[in-house]
Amino acid sequence: MKKLSVLSLLCIALLFSCKKKSSDNDTSPSPGSGSIVLTGAQSPMGNVGTAVTTSTGTIAGVSSFTASVTALTGGVSTYTGSAIITNTTIKNLLSNVPEITISGDTVSTTTMKFKSTVEGIECCSGPGKGILVKYSSNVANKYPITSTSKYRTVAVKDTTDSYYWGGMYIKYMRVDEDPTYLASYTGITKLAYYANHHWGLVTFEITFSDLTVATFPVYNSTSNP
Repeated sequence: MKKLSVLSLLCIALLFSCKKKSSDNDTSPSPGSGSIVLTGAQSPMGNVGTAVTTSTGTIAGVSSFTASVTALTGGVSTYTGSAIITNTTIKNLLSNVPEITISGDTVSTTTMKFKSTVEGIECCSGPGKGILVKYSSNVANKYPITSTSKYRTVAVKDTTDSYYWGGMYIKYMRVDEDPTYLASYTGITKLAYYANHHWGLVTFEITFSDLTVATFPVYNSTSNP
């Protein structure tokens, strides 16, 4: 069976990178502004034609994805794709994102933007843009979420091959995000990004207010050297 591309992960990552409470001043400087910069050579994962996939089947009401990198300009990749989302909590949140179009249960985008280098991954869309993961980081390191007073925080970094993914065990780090800075976050209590220096983003997790967890494995058709 074919794998399904994970537009939902990109959509949700964009949502939690760009939609914030009105009490957060867009003109305020980022916490630690200028102290964290994503550099490094271009990652093959950001190249045009790269496909992003997840497991087959429906996960938390999300299915039937198609997505790929359609442009690469100045190191920033643009993703185009669509998905079927029946989960009301996720769909209501995504309805707040200007870059996303929702028609019934069909969710689509042509303008998702992320930067991928051999050093990490950065969201480049929305006023809350910022680094999702930097592979050289250590536990308790924080990445400022632009135009807010909030951070993403490295919660776990395991340098042994302990995390099972894609039929093998790999090293991983986990970056947690508290969504309470968002204008609309009802029903969701935490986001978690799992990453590996070679494979990039390998898992995305959403923890709902009822303590259930939706886990989306992530596979890129390309990888870092």
